[in-house]
Amino acid sequence: MAYGSPATEADIAAYYTHIRSGRTPAPEALAELTERYRAIGGSHLTEITRAQAKALSERTGMPAFAGMKHAPPFIADAASEAKRAGVERLVGLPLAPHYARMSLGGYRRSLEEAWDHDLVFVPGFHDHPAFIAAVRQLLQEAVAESRPERIFFTAHSLPARIIAEGDPYRDQLLASCRLVAGGLDVPDWEFAFQSASHTGQPWLGPDLLEAIERSGARDILVCPIGFVADHLEILYDLDVEAQAFASERGIWFRRTRSFNARPEFIDALARVTADALVRVA
Repeated sequence: MAYGSPATEADIAAYYTHIRSGRTPAPEALAELTERYRAIGGSHLTEITRAQAKALSERTGMPAFAGMKHAPPFIADAASEAKRAGVERLVGLPLAPHYARMSLGGYRRSLEEAWDHDLVFVPGFHDHPAFIAAVRQLLQEAVAESRPERIFFTAHSLPARIIAEGDPYRDQLLASCRLVAGGLDVPDWEFAFQSASHTGQPWLGPDLLEAIERSGARDILVCPIGFVADHLEILYDLDVEAQAFASERGIWFRRTRSFNARPEFIDALARVTADALVRVA
């Protein structure tokens, strides 16, 4: 399961409305999101997710179905497809490593509403050795190409109130960063949040752009550890917005490659799936 994205520019309004639980977005907000998708030439997240599902099926020998939280094919569509295929036990696998009730909890609710058979839900895989090893490989590749002055691990920000509610999201992110960087010959690193929405309430920080400027570093490598594919938040927030921010300040800025359907990530998903099934056997 993944977040979803509009298939065409004409689908952006319906997609944005679905994210907002049926509330129509303001025209200026819709125009801003449309411009972001235009800037990256549209999103291929659905195709990437389907490719990940196909590769996972080939790797495990089990059927895999792709469902999106906010766009077709929806999670309910994938559940229906699984039922038609005769599946009796389903593994719910959100393609997000770190658990937050308002994100992964939403995937679980959507799937439970659509699936009335046996369900094994995977609530993240932030510390799974196979995931950590896969991130380490991405990071080592980027550092080998050119050693940066400083590394920033990033993930999507969420409303700050989740900390008071006892949500493990930030703690899991920091744990992942420590596991990835531990024992590697890499420059100093820190963690920052990216892609906060403007909702009138505080969001988790520090903000990536503010952290970069405060660091004084002139050669930056970002490892978006909270993302496993080329989302809008990667292709626009990092490749366009953060890149422009850095260029204006004479900072060399780049990021690690996205997993998408890279074999080491598919292998990690296969191990996560197998371990989830073992726990309920």
